[in-house]
Amino acid sequence: MTEIEFQKNFSQLQYHLYTSPLPHVSNLHPHQKTIHAFFMLDHLREELQRKNESTLKTVNAKDFNLPEELHVYHSLYPLDQRQEKSIKIFGYPSWVYKSVCSVDGRVYCLRRIEGFRLTNEIAMSTIENWRRIRHANIVSIREAFTTKAFGDHSLVFVYDYHPLSQTLFDKHFSSSSLQANNHPQSGGTGVVVPETVLWSYITQLASAIKTIHSSGLAARMIEPTKILSTNKNRIRINCCGIMDMLTFDGGKNIHHFQQEDLIHFGQLIISLACNSLSSVLNLPKSIDYISRHYSPDFKNVILYLLNKPTPTKSVDKVIAMIGPRILHEINSVHHYNDFLESELSQELENGRLVRLLCKFGFINERPEFDMDPSWSETGDRYLIKLFRDYVFHQVDENGYPVVDMAHVLMCLNKLDAGVDERIMLVSRDEQSCLIVSYKEIKNCIDSAFRDLSRRK
Repeated sequence: MTEIEFQKNFSQLQYHLYTSPLPHVSNLHPHQKTIHAFFMLDHLREELQRKNESTLKTVNAKDFNLPEELHVYHSLYPLDQRQEKSIKIFGYPSWVYKSVCSVDGRVYCLRRIEGFRLTNEIAMSTIENWRRIRHANIVSIREAFTTKAFGDHSLVFVYDYHPLSQTLFDKHFSSSSLQANNHPQSGGTGVVVPETVLWSYITQLASAIKTIHSSGLAARMIEPTKILSTNKNRIRINCCGIMDMLTFDGGKNIHHFQQEDLIHFGQLIISLACNSLSSVLNLPKSIDYISRHYSPDFKNVILYLLNKPTPTKSVDKVIAMIGPRILHEINSVHHYNDFLESELSQELENGRLVRLLCKFGFINERPEFDMDPSWSETGDRYLIKLFRDYVFHQVDENGYPVVDMAHVLMCLNKLDAGVDERIMLVSRDEQSCLIVSYKEIKNCIDSAFRDLSRRK
């Protein structure tokens, strides 16, 4: 199946159908709101919808020569569509799939190491050490197992799934990202990556490496293609634990690997600052470029990371050097948390309205209840039916339907609160009208719903 055919198999959500915000209204009174004040921002809603859509994607396993089931996982979906598989990182070709676990129903990411035959069962025990680590900047590993489901000896690692995430390589060094940011691939010129972004990366990676090293482990994956950007500037170290199993040595060289983590950390930051992966090949030129475009503190952290390994060189020293920047990162995180909490509050009351609408659905137009075919058209239920018409079925002077979301929200909120305000309800034949309060209508709904809920 070609990439074009692959894309045609899916019907994309129509994000452009979301209503755009209304023009700014400057003369609103303090108690007035626009319709968009009741819901989260469109771009945040669209982002969450895209992530949800990505999580639910499926393919026909036969079209991609995938097994229907793999251990306790099913519904495999290939996340990496590139056909050429590099063996540079792991020494073996690797494949990435999204899958659903039949045990807990959650979605996980499977990384398959193709053609690896496990010869030492003790190597599997290394995963237990990684499973104990829970860190905001590390993609958590769940388990590892061997399989022949792909027709060969494969080793599969199970990680948490982060939809729509991309690697730092794709974000900063791919041809599309370089063109979008006007970055020449040779590096050294073009748009400078903001220092605040790089400090955020440094803070997050230092925190993750500190946790890993404190657990007696080494990341061994500090490189652009194995660090995920999961949300704006939020990054996570991916593929932890794989190299420990592929090159199992019983932990004899752990100090050496921890020192390598720090060197690779420095090389990664230099590459990001210079917009080029080849910048590490000419360090004097790269450091000169950094000196001209970034602060002395930034350069000093990089120089420390690139120093030769010594018994006293550790990530603790890095954390001490970036102390003031950590405070800025904490401040930014709290601000973003306030933003998300504010957006969440926009949807806070919507759950109440949904429950109210569900009660309407149970009661209105019910064909029969308690051996009474006309139950929904008599007594208190008739009042509820008229109120539904008042909220949803009004027409203007020309007979056109009144589609006014503000009217609907106002009525439902007053009903849920049970206010004493009175309204006039008119029958469909206009032969009768009733003057009732929202409180009385609410009591009618609660009474009718209790009747439906009771068990004789």
